[in-house]
Amino acid sequence: MPAYRTALLTAAAMLAFAANSILCRLALAQGSIDPASFGSLRLLSGALMLALVLRFRPQAAAPARVDWLAAAMLFAYVAFFSFAYLSLAAGTGALILFGAVQLTMIAAGWRAGESFGALGWLGFALAAGGLVVLVAPGVSAPPPLGAALMAVAGVAWGIYSLRGRGVADPLAATAGNFLRALPLALLLSLVLALQARADMGGALLAVVSGAITSGLGYVIWYAALPGLGAMRAATVQLSVPLIAALGGVLFMAEALSLRLVLTGAAILGGIGLVLMGKRR
Repeated sequence: MPAYRTALLTAAAMLAFAANSILCRLALAQGSIDPASFGSLRLLSGALMLALVLRFRPQAAAPARVDWLAAAMLFAYVAFFSFAYLSLAAGTGALILFGAVQLTMIAAGWRAGESFGALGWLGFALAAGGLVVLVAPGVSAPPPLGAALMAVAGVAWGIYSLRGRGVADPLAATAGNFLRALPLALLLSLVLALQARADMGGALLAVVSGAITSGLGYVIWYAALPGLGAMRAATVQLSVPLIAALGGVLFMAEALSLRLVLTGAAILGGIGLVLMGKRR
């Protein structure tokens, strides 16, 4: 895959992930919808959107392998992420989530024989340090249950990402994953039916999150993965909290602080070093 195509796909995926994070936190923090209903609507709308795109795209779908592990990890990420943010602050949740993602994907890459050169490790340290400083003001001692749920969500997302490295048809693979994850989410909603609640705003946020920033965003991510490798794919995701913070400045009238500028430079500069450095 040409490097410029990988870069464009990766940037688009990170924008989708950041928007998805904002939508999820808005819906859950406002109490507009319960986590189980949010996850079910998210997966349902994503599955419908991807089925619609598959139906009307010009070329026929390539035969896609049935990957129940990827579907299970997608469901686990959606469910555990939603329930974890009921008790975690945004900064604490981001550190736990991306820490678990990094450990999962870098360990898998290391086991498969991947490694950074010296420049790459320097860039990773710079990006990871920038993330810690960025979210530090919002970090507090996490409740054990919330921390455990978010750690599981991070591991699940790391495994889901790793499963996408060799797919021939990212759209068909993602559509299949959403379709197979949906019954698990609906079963969870049925078990927790007495706690269900949803107003129009919460349901709309779940649908946008599922159809656009999750469904289409995850297709783009699967398309980018073959050009990244596990360790680079782990590193670029450190940009998501930064992009979400910048989105707050642009669209939610939040203040642009010196800390955000400096940590943003560190994160993006570190990721740039990782992508420029030699991969072994």
